[in-house]
Amino acid sequence: MAAQLFDTKKTKERVILTAIENQKNSQNFDYAIEEFKNLAVADNLEVVDVLTQKYDRPNAATYFGKGKVEELKELVNAKEARLVISNDDLTATQIRNLEKMIASDVRVVDRTGLILDIFAARAKTKIAKLQVRLAQKQYQLPRLHTSLANELDQQAGAGGASFTSRGSGETKLELNRRTIEEQISQIKTELKSLLSSSTVQRKRRDNSGLKRVALVGYTNAGKSTWMNRIVERYSQIGNDSEEKKVFEKDMLFATLDSTVRSIRLPNKRQFLLSDTVGFISNLPHNLVASFQSTLEEASNSDLLVQIVDVSDPHYRDMLTTTSKTLRQIGAEQIPMVTIFNKADKAKLSYPERSGEDLIASALDKKSLEAFIDLLNKKLFADLKKVELLIPFDQGSVLSELIENNQVLHQEYNDKGTKIVLELSEAKIKQYQRFVNI
Repeated sequence: MAAQLFDTKKTKERVILTAIENQKNSQNFDYAIEEFKNLAVADNLEVVDVLTQKYDRPNAATYFGKGKVEELKELVNAKEARLVISNDDLTATQIRNLEKMIASDVRVVDRTGLILDIFAARAKTKIAKLQVRLAQKQYQLPRLHTSLANELDQQAGAGGASFTSRGSGETKLELNRRTIEEQISQIKTELKSLLSSSTVQRKRRDNSGLKRVALVGYTNAGKSTWMNRIVERYSQIGNDSEEKKVFEKDMLFATLDSTVRSIRLPNKRQFLLSDTVGFISNLPHNLVASFQSTLEEASNSDLLVQIVDVSDPHYRDMLTTTSKTLRQIGAEQIPMVTIFNKADKAKLSYPERSGEDLIASALDKKSLEAFIDLLNKKLFADLKKVELLIPFDQGSVLSELIENNQVLHQEYNDKGTKIVLELSEAKIKQYQRFVNI
């Protein structure tokens, strides 16, 4: 379904990155370029050079000024690059003109196209593949008359083919607006059907009464590592914990699919933990819209845990990116704690509390314990101590309460079993008839 733009399976494609510096982005320009390089590397591209220009605003026709375009042409020939990627979004006119002026066999794409390509490579589930494909098609619409549009549909039929997987005997699809709009409509219909099942699962989780925690933050900050450490230690899945782990690797956007696991702590408190798609600055709007259902795991949570790579010198910029993205998906009002991860790399003392936040390392056992302690205090702060009197003929109710809650005190009298435990308001209402006043 989802398809890749660049052929990165056998040899790394040589690429020149381009960017314009102006008053708006000059303060963080170096960081933006470094992030841009990391994106290219994440797509298995070989960055052979970076060309920048100080310019108030991009040229409407060619992005760069005429002299800089000539310099880019010479650089492409000297470095034997056949791909140019802009850090800014390009119009169809800019792409078409640049390709004509540089060389007929050189492709010009932009940052959004690059991120879409990375997402296409990372998408594993059918829903994720469809979401990426939808974003790709929406990205194609205004770029029908560029080489990019031709590349986008040179692919095998179904089953997650890439843009560079040339289907055996396949002919190019006729790329016109009606065709793409029909494809968008078909994808949306299929997604709606698949997401309805996901919605049913989410409603079941909502009805469970369990608290929900979502790990959020910049891509490659360590969310999946924390998820796996918690699953190893506290998941209710016994010997199957290895199968329930999420994929983790030191690269941008290693995982796209939201994963939810049921966690049971030693004190019997339970919650649902989800790992969400990573954020990045200027995440394409089409992708945010396409992955809205995945991001809803964050916006519907009781607590957000922001994971930050404190060893990265630009971690404060990453905090800003996460804050902007949370506002974008309507999750800015949800309570949040921050884990300043990779403290071992940053040579910081850990684990240490910083207010309600934590300086830690996902690879450290004591950090995991401190993490869980923080969750215990923050997530379950609304629990209230209550005394219940369970009649002897309500043994199943008593068993359920003991199984799922930490009992603080238990004694018997002639009317039944008196127990003291901590419950949420919802649970107190559920067992209201047993409250011992």
